[in-house]
Amino acid sequence: MVFRKPPDGGWGWVIVVVSFFTQFLCYGSPLAVGVLYVEWLDAFGEGKGKTAWVGSLANGIGLLASPVCSICVSSFGARPVAIFSGFMVAAGLMMSSFAPNIYFLYISYGIVVGLGCGLLYTATVTITCHYFDKRRGLALGLISTGSSVGLFIYAALQRELIDLYGLDGCLLIVGALSLNILACGSLMRPLESSDSLPPEKTCVDKVPDQYSVYHEKEKTIEENISILEKGYADEKCANNMPDYKQDSFLNKNVLNSININEKDTYKKIVVEQTNFCKQLAKRKWQLYLNYWEETVVLFKNKVFSALFVAILLFDIGGFPPSLLMEDVARSANVNEDDYHVPLISIIGIMTAVGKLILGILADFKWVNTLYLYVTTLLMMGVALFAIPFAKSYLTLAILSGFLGFLTGNWSIFPYVTTKTVGIEKLTHAYGVLMFFAGLGNSLGPPIVGWFYDWTQEYDTAFYFSGFCVLLGGFLLLLAALPCWDACTNRSAKLPPNTYSYKVASRA
Repeated sequence: MVFRKPPDGGWGWVIVVVSFFTQFLCYGSPLAVGVLYVEWLDAFGEGKGKTAWVGSLANGIGLLASPVCSICVSSFGARPVAIFSGFMVAAGLMMSSFAPNIYFLYISYGIVVGLGCGLLYTATVTITCHYFDKRRGLALGLISTGSSVGLFIYAALQRELIDLYGLDGCLLIVGALSLNILACGSLMRPLESSDSLPPEKTCVDKVPDQYSVYHEKEKTIEENISILEKGYADEKCANNMPDYKQDSFLNKNVLNSININEKDTYKKIVVEQTNFCKQLAKRKWQLYLNYWEETVVLFKNKVFSALFVAILLFDIGGFPPSLLMEDVARSANVNEDDYHVPLISIIGIMTAVGKLILGILADFKWVNTLYLYVTTLLMMGVALFAIPFAKSYLTLAILSGFLGFLTGNWSIFPYVTTKTVGIEKLTHAYGVLMFFAGLGNSLGPPIVGWFYDWTQEYDTAFYFSGFCVLLGGFLLLLAALPCWDACTNRSAKLPPNTYSYKVASRA
């Protein structure tokens, strides 16, 4: 299939709109799961650590399964995957309304909804990249705000639905709303050209190592010729036999001669298919070996290794506030009458603002994107340390807005990754980093919840979270210091695609 040149407009803006609403509808409830988290604590009476697994799985499983999601979109296309995933998200939310215990929610809400969101995220990003080239950054920035706006609206919406219809009714209604993803997915028309379709290649032509197959074919033909010659020799021997044995022997030879062409053709097909499978298996195995070799090369880059530690620690420490802030306010005995806007809604809207502002700053040539990212990590670590001292709605709201703004550093993370490994390795490196980000998302809230279960207060938990984020920021800062490049230049020349501070400072 031949894809046309990205139009950077036209139907592409329809793709941006439907992708925005797709992320809005699928990520609204999982990101605003903090409202449901409080209700699940009361409904099932489980510990905070055990209950927090539901929301962490819903947000982390999509990142953990990002390689599988990419394969699905590449194999089936964005539109079929989006429609199927819409059914997954709706079914998971509706099934969660009938959950008899917290373990059922692990499957229905954590895995089913989380995997559906991961597939939808990959589908929306892929189809948007197909339609945009020069304006790709703007288009991706617009669709990424859909999840932040969804967090802002769904936090208030789910609280209102719980007051009116209860927890079960809220999940049913939210699941019904997510069925609108099907309409959005149906508009994701693939960008392809049906005018000039290339001739289909045969299975043998698709294998690069064809010559070994041909050698096997020639060998098989020689074997078949020797078999035929052996048959003729047996026939000559049969002429010297007595008449009463010769007739029966000749009859067998006649039958063999009739079927010999079919057997010969069948053997050729079997050998051909066997050799094709061997070559295909060798090729796939070589691809896996190349993948792991490239991964090892990536981790030899000290900045990339520090970046993987930083993103893991950032998600372990920085993700729990968006899930647990409502329960933090309840644990601090904040008066419900003071609640003007849910804290999770504040985090959501400020995350959207942070994505836009930090993304704009990253486009300035005088801004070092790596140091900008490190600054957001260090500031977030300080803000997490301040949460235990916040005892009123106003202070918690200010901290929520600050944390939400800093969480918007997701918009500059691809910039940092590109400058670290190079554009040609971006896809591989970003996939590895997103896996560890999903791991951090899955582990962070349960760890904070377990700290509360052990100490019966959140202070120690957020000290731990702040320490994790600060540690990741300092490690990344140390790895990116210019003195390392100076030391490396004295001993050997820098290898290609290694992060250089001088290059990054001009980015």
